[in-house]
Amino acid sequence: MRSNQKGSLILLITAMVWGLAFVAQSTAADQIGTFSFNLLRCLLAAGFMLTAICLRDGWNKLKRKPKKQKPPVRDSLIAGAWCGGTLFAGMTFQQMGFAYYPPEAAASGRAGFLTAVYVVLLPIVRIFAGKRPGWLTACSAGICLIGMYLLCMGQGFSGIYLGDIFELLCAAGFTAYILAVDHFKAMDGLWLSMMQFLAAAALSAASMGLAGEKAEPSLWLSAWVPLLYVGIISGGVGYTMQIWGQKYADPTVASVVMSLESVFAALCGWLLLGEGMSLREWLGCALVFAAVLLSQLPDKKPRPKKT
Repeated sequence: MRSNQKGSLILLITAMVWGLAFVAQSTAADQIGTFSFNLLRCLLAAGFMLTAICLRDGWNKLKRKPKKQKPPVRDSLIAGAWCGGTLFAGMTFQQMGFAYYPPEAAASGRAGFLTAVYVVLLPIVRIFAGKRPGWLTACSAGICLIGMYLLCMGQGFSGIYLGDIFELLCAAGFTAYILAVDHFKAMDGLWLSMMQFLAAAALSAASMGLAGEKAEPSLWLSAWVPLLYVGIISGGVGYTMQIWGQKYADPTVASVVMSLESVFAALCGWLLLGEGMSLREWLGCALVFAAVLLSQLPDKKPRPKKT
């Protein structure tokens, strides 16, 4: 299996894990403040990663395997700050978007589509960095965005909400996050994941104080199910798998594969909750899947222009 395909397979599983997170986040937005929610999810994820590191080190010691060397403290802090800071921005703007949507807006669908705008933002940013994508990769990003629109925006844009602006900022945050993970992908995945969640938790705690959000354990307990899912499964497992998958996949290809999270969210709603899907939505799913398949084909990068 080629490395790009191996990374895409890992990211495909990641997208499945994230697919259910939109429902959990939308539910929790009605109960807990944005920064409180992100603080708790990041602390749960960091605790899960610390447990995973201890179990791995204990297993290696039992099997007398070489112990994984921890990266230097300075490198850990820099990587954690970059990845955690961009992750905090993406998560915060996404959760704020959910909180600012009015009841009549299809919050999950709009948020899913606007978050997926990173599939177009990423190749644009990389062009300015001197890394032009091949034409197949660029086409797959465009097809993916069209598919996401058909899937998530069944009623079209009936006006612009404040939540839409936050979701677009969220897309920019996740674009920066994907690039940060790609930059530090040589670091041990479990360690990098724990450091980023600790950094994001610290930023969430500081923002919580600045925003005047009160710590209300009774509300936290009322939302323990979505918190556990987004903290341990979507956070600890999902984001660590993203780091692992990006070790093998090109960032632009990774963004296309990860955009399948909204497709899986729609399919889970159809299978588990009995939510109907129109022909338009099925077509959107098909286009996103086609974009992912297209992104896996060998891509010849454009030749530099002769001077």
